[in-house]
This record gives sequence, C-alpha cells and structure tokens, in this order.
Amino acid sequence: MMKSITVEIDGVGPVFFKRSRRAKHLNISIRPFKGVRVAVPYNLSFKRAEKIVCSKVPWMQKHLKKMERVEQEHISFLNSSVNIDRVEAKKVLIKRLNELTKKHGFTYNKVFIRNQRTRLGSCSFKNNINLNMKLILLPDELIDYVILHELVHLKIKNHSKDFWKELDKFVGDAKALRSKVKEYQLGLI
Repeated sequence: MMKSITVEIDGVGPVFFKRSRRAKHLNISIRPFKGVRVAVPYNLSFKRAEKIVCSKVPWMQKHLKKMERVEQEHISFLNSSVNIDRVEAKKVLIKRLNELTKKHGFTYNKVFIRNQRTRLGSCSFKNNINLNMKLILLPDELIDYVILHELVHLKIKNHSKDFWKELDKFVGDAKALRSKVKEYQLGLI
C-alpha cells in the first residue's frame, strides 16, 4: 500500500496526500510555504480522497490566496528568524515567564526553551512549561499571551470555556490575541 502521492489538481496545483494512522477523517491543510496537504485515513482510498479534495477546489483556492498574502507579509519576518540567538532568547523568555508568574501568583515546575517545529508553547501534566525560542520574534503583547496561555494551563489542563474565561482575566480578549498569534505562527513554524 502506498504511503503518499502527489496529485496535480486543476486550479490548485500539486496536492500532497499522505496516509495517517491518526486521521479518523480526511483532513485538508493549507500552510504557507508547504501548500496543500491531505491526511488520508487508512480506511479511505487515495482515489476517493482525491474526489473529495476535488470537490473542495473553491475553498482551497480561497485559502491559497490567503496563504500567498501571509507568505509575502512574513518573508522578511522569516529571514530574521534564521538568526535567533538561542542564549539571548532563553534569557529573555525565562525572565518574562518569571515576571508573569510572580505577578499573577502561578507556580510551575521546570521551564524548557526549545526550537520547536509545531508549537509556540505547551504545559505538561507535571506543570513543566515549554516555550519555543521563536517567541522572541513576536511583539511583547503576543509573547505575554503565549506565556500566560501556558500558565493558565497549570490550573486548567484543557481548552474549555472555563480556560478561556480564566485566560481573559489576564489578557483581555484572549481569542483576539490567539488570532494574531496564529497569523505570526504561520510564518514561524
């Protein structure tokens, strides 16, 4: 059984189809600089997946245009991200984490600053905070949002309504900030 194929779809261009054990349903994603990728569950043939994807051409065209704009807006941003001083990023992010922790009365276990490919931050069940060193490239308001997002996870380990309500107490309109972070995140990871 083939694991992946690339198919040229009219009006879209190359589309990468890949089998995924985690996918329960067909999942189409469009990311800057990566194009259209399709996660195909094992119970679905590539031929059937291609038919489904072809029915989504207008949706994909709309999102590809958006991704082109994001790519253009972030090209210089991406170039600057190549030269991150890891030591400086670690120092700045840990300092800000500790300031926000003290200000809002949080307690975490350990902190790790990494060059992650998929996340800007995370909080483990052991209350360890992981921050992506690329955060250093974001505006201060968004760095604070990501850090506070992870700190709130120390209390609430999910993204329930209670989580967003709690996060709003610290950042104001959390969902608006989340949207801003997502725009930058597309160019970062």
